[in-house]
Amino acid sequence: MSAVSILHPLSGPPGQPDIGYTPDHDKYLDRARRRQETERLTKTIPPGFPSALRSKLVWDGNELGETYDWNYHLTKENLEEIESALRHFQGITLRGVSDEIHNGHGFKVIKGVPVKRYTREENIIIYTGISAHVAPIRGRQDTRHNGHPADVVLAHIKDLTALVDAGNIGAPAYTTDKQVFHTDIGDIIALFALDEAAEGGQSYLSSSWKVYNELAVTRPDLIQTLSEPWAADTFGKLDKPYTLAPLLHFEPATDIDPERLIIQYARRSFTGYWGLPRSSHIPPITEAQAEALDALHYTAEKYAVSLDFHQGDIQYVNNLSIFHARAGFQDSEEKQ
Repeated sequence: MSAVSILHPLSGPPGQPDIGYTPDHDKYLDRARRRQETERLTKTIPPGFPSALRSKLVWDGNELGETYDWNYHLTKENLEEIESALRHFQGITLRGVSDEIHNGHGFKVIKGVPVKRYTREENIIIYTGISAHVAPIRGRQDTRHNGHPADVVLAHIKDLTALVDAGNIGAPAYTTDKQVFHTDIGDIIALFALDEAAEGGQSYLSSSWKVYNELAVTRPDLIQTLSEPWAADTFGKLDKPYTLAPLLHFEPATDIDPERLIIQYARRSFTGYWGLPRSSHIPPITEAQAEALDALHYTAEKYAVSLDFHQGDIQYVNNLSIFHARAGFQDSEEKQ
């Protein structure tokens, strides 16, 4: 346990279950056993939800490498086109990658951008240009830059604990801690590795559709729990202390669109993290919700794929159908 963790013990509203941001497997198994022994859990999934999902989006990371190559290695011609696009603000064709993200397995890794050849600004121009052909609409990640109002569409993910007081850090992305399985806000998320850690920091992806299929068979009561409203802590960022919304959504197929199963959540919204503990004046989560959080993480972990993610790689992920996580890491003076 780090000294920083000791400074920020578990807290939350009265009645909050014994659950933290970092999942505890023994507590998860104990909670699951206790609830199944003492509660009358439903044996059916909610009305309108499918008994099983069938799609390329349903994959097991332990076997996926045998049938799917998720890497696209940039060719000499691609790199020349990137160079031309950088110098003349022109684009390149990446619609096949985009199609795989939207209609295939849901993720792709572009490998081989020569980061060291370019300045930081030039790398961002390249990143933005490539991304425009994968998903053309950019989401806003912040509303201020250098103290002034701004539409910020890019965020740097790195360890800030040596620069920022731990009490001001509310997300594991800015620490060396592991990030548990979660989703972000938006349809497609992208991550560009400008450098890599001295040790650790592996990127993990897992099919939320595969997770759904397993829970629908083994624990339909948790599907019910996930489809009900959850009190997500806003941590003072909105004009209300919490929002109420399900974590699980299902849209049946139509004449023009396939069925869609969406699980969107960040575990820290229900457990707190470091400088942003769960607020004491909002409803606690239930024991069922605590178990569901652990079930999502450990089931995703069971079927996850580990990406060989290195400097110059760009990872694109369908955020509506895939969970992502990151291993803890250590930086050095040379590698960060």
